[in-house]
Amino acid sequence: MNSLLARLGRGLLGGYSLAFFIFLYLPIALIVVYSFNSNPINMMIWNGASLDWYRSLFGLSNSLGSSKMYVESSDQLLAALRTSLTIALSTTAISTVAGTFMALALARYRFRLQGFYRVLMFMPMLMPDIVLGIALLIFFVGIGMPLGKASIIIGHCTFLISYVFLVVSARLAGMDTRLEEASADLGASPMHTFRRITLPLILPGVIGGALLAFIISMDDLVITYFISGVDSTTLPVYIYGMIRRGIKPEINAIATLLLIASFIIAAVGLYLRSRQPATTKEDTHG
Repeated sequence: MNSLLARLGRGLLGGYSLAFFIFLYLPIALIVVYSFNSNPINMMIWNGASLDWYRSLFGLSNSLGSSKMYVESSDQLLAALRTSLTIALSTTAISTVAGTFMALALARYRFRLQGFYRVLMFMPMLMPDIVLGIALLIFFVGIGMPLGKASIIIGHCTFLISYVFLVVSARLAGMDTRLEEASADLGASPMHTFRRITLPLILPGVIGGALLAFIISMDDLVITYFISGVDSTTLPVYIYGMIRRGIKPEINAIATLLLIASFIIAAVGLYLRSRQPATTKEDTHG
C-alpha cells in the first residue's frame, strides 16, 4: 500500500512538473516558431519557414525582393535599440557602483536607524511599477526637468540600485571578515584592502547584480513609458507601440532576438561567476 501511494505521489508530482513547464515555456516556444512563419497576414496559420522578418528588421531584402516592413522603418527600430543600450549601460554602471557601496556600508558599519535604512532599500523593489512611474513623472514635471534619456536613467537607477544592493549584500553575508581584519593588521590601507581582498571576494555578486540591472533596464516598459520623452523611445516602448497597431510578424522576430540576448547575458554571467574564486566562512574554517 505504501509503495502504491509512493508511486502515485511521484506520478502526480511528475505530471504537475510537466504541466508547469509546458504552461511556462510553450508560449515562448510558439513565439520562436512563429517568428519563422512566412505568412504576412495571419501568423497563426503556418505558411512555410522563412527568415524574411529577421531580414526586414535590419532593412535587408526578403524573399520577395523587398525590404519593406509592416512597421515604419528599420531605422526607427535600430534607433530604439541604441537608446535602450545607452540607457541600460549607463544605468548599470551607476546602479552597480551605488548599490555595491551601499551594501558595503550597511554590512561593515553600525549606525542609528540602520534597520530602517535597510527596509528603505527594499521598498523600490516592492513598490508597483505603475505607482513608481507616476511618482517619477510628477517629480520630473514638478522640478521642470525635460523628459528624455536623463530622466529614464535616473528613474531606472531609483529601483535598480536596490537589486544590486540585494545581490551584493547576499555575497557579503557569506564572506569572512577576518580576511579584511588580517589585511588591516598587516598595515594595509582601507583602499588597498578593498582592492586586494574585499572586491575580488564580492566580485561574483557585483557581476551578478550588474547583469541583473542591465537586463531589467533593457526590458522595463511601465516606468519607462511614463518618463520617456518624444525622442527617447526605448525598444520595449517601441514594441508596445507596434502591438497597439496590431500584432505584426516582426514582433515575433524581435522577441526571439531579445530572448537569445537574455540567454547569452545569463550564460556570460554564470561563466564569469564560475571563474571567480569564492572564499566563504566555510572555506576559511575548513
